[in-house]
Amino acid sequence: SPSFYPGAMLDLTNEQRKLLDAAGLRFVFDELETTQAMVAESQADADTMYVLFATALVFLMQTGFAMLCAGLVRAKNTKNILLKNVLDACAGALGFWSVGYAFAYGEAGGGNPFIGNTYFFMTNFEETATYQGWLFQFAFAATAATIVSGAVAERTKMAAYLGYSFALTSFVYPVVVHWVWSSAGWLSAFNAAPLLGTGMIDFAGCGVVHMVGGLSALLGAAVVGPRLGRYDPEGNVVDIPGHSATLQALGTFILWVGWYGFNPGSTLAITGLGDVAGKTAVTTTLSAASGAVGCLFIFKVVDHSFDLNQTLNGALAGLVSITAGCSVVEPYAAVIIGAVGAVVYTFWAEFVRRRLKIDDVVDASAVHFACGMWGLVATSLFCTKDNFAAAYGVADPQFYGAFYAPVGQGHQMFGCAIIAIITISAWVTVIMVPFFAALKAFGLLRSPIEHEEKGLDVSKHGG
Repeated sequence: SPSFYPGAMLDLTNEQRKLLDAAGLRFVFDELETTQAMVAESQADADTMYVLFATALVFLMQTGFAMLCAGLVRAKNTKNILLKNVLDACAGALGFWSVGYAFAYGEAGGGNPFIGNTYFFMTNFEETATYQGWLFQFAFAATAATIVSGAVAERTKMAAYLGYSFALTSFVYPVVVHWVWSSAGWLSAFNAAPLLGTGMIDFAGCGVVHMVGGLSALLGAAVVGPRLGRYDPEGNVVDIPGHSATLQALGTFILWVGWYGFNPGSTLAITGLGDVAGKTAVTTTLSAASGAVGCLFIFKVVDHSFDLNQTLNGALAGLVSITAGCSVVEPYAAVIIGAVGAVVYTFWAEFVRRRLKIDDVVDASAVHFACGMWGLVATSLFCTKDNFAAAYGVADPQFYGAFYAPVGQGHQMFGCAIIAIITISAWVTVIMVPFFAALKAFGLLRSPIEHEEKGLDVSKHGG
């Protein structure tokens, strides 16, 4: 008999196999091997279908962003913002295909801690990567890019949108992805020697997606300047309401649905991870609900009215706040995280609008950047040992959330979160401020005053 049998997965020794051969029972483990192979193939196909379905939900968020932005701008700029949302996805796809994915996940020769180095234009792609994996990651990249469009709406040129969408998805965002989600990244929890023994815990992208997109939005809005009439001569805020509360609500609900692909889909498989995905969906729901109710209460107390717009943004704040820790916190913690997210959102939005005098049309920096930072910190506090083990495949975690870990084992995750917040903020600022400044210097950033006054639809899109 041969020394190796192809049915090794059945955990039979060669001697046992020889005995089965001698008894004429070889067909038994042949059939079992065939069955196991079929089961493994079915599981792989189910995981692929799960990722593709999650990708569709994440990409559906582009529709949510488009509807939300369209509702928050004036009617005279609706076509303009919708086209720019379409172009975010298109420019993002080309940027991520050409070099973005390579910078994010290329690990030729073991990779390096800072940036990926292979898969450019999908070369050598099929050797170790999968197409469904690329598509899922592209949907995330497009989300990071589209966050910016609402913040700089109603006064920005088309060239600027195309430029920053390509820059974000091809370079700025992928480098952060490599740091956090590539096994070679210096911040990655998947690194063989993770930072502070644990690495940064960002399951679905509080730092990677939302901080990058939200800070880029803030910087872009600061450089392009406020819309005409946003501030009076004394510097007081002048309200410029959007034209459709219906589109705002529709966009928010679509985004909420999309988050069920964003967060649970980040398990990247369903086989053996159904419980993790299920709990992730529950924490996502509770944080969104808590954020919405929190903002409803805050603005009822402050403005004595039930504010629809702020309630919708509160739901988004809760969704962003839970994104990092959705798989590693308990449901009760998700309620707390969402409620605190509502406070963080409100404070940041008011600070940016009234103190910094930055005109962020959709409060993107408050929802995504501020709540993204809070989400990283919250995860480092509320992450439980059992949830961390289940979601990250760590048999016996030594470091986890500060509220649960023994003394001496709770500060590492918090330290990683603080380091990540500082470095991601610095990286985005160093790249995007000169980028937006260069666009402004070459006259490619802001639309002419007469176009802004008439409306960009009439000026650029035939009315």
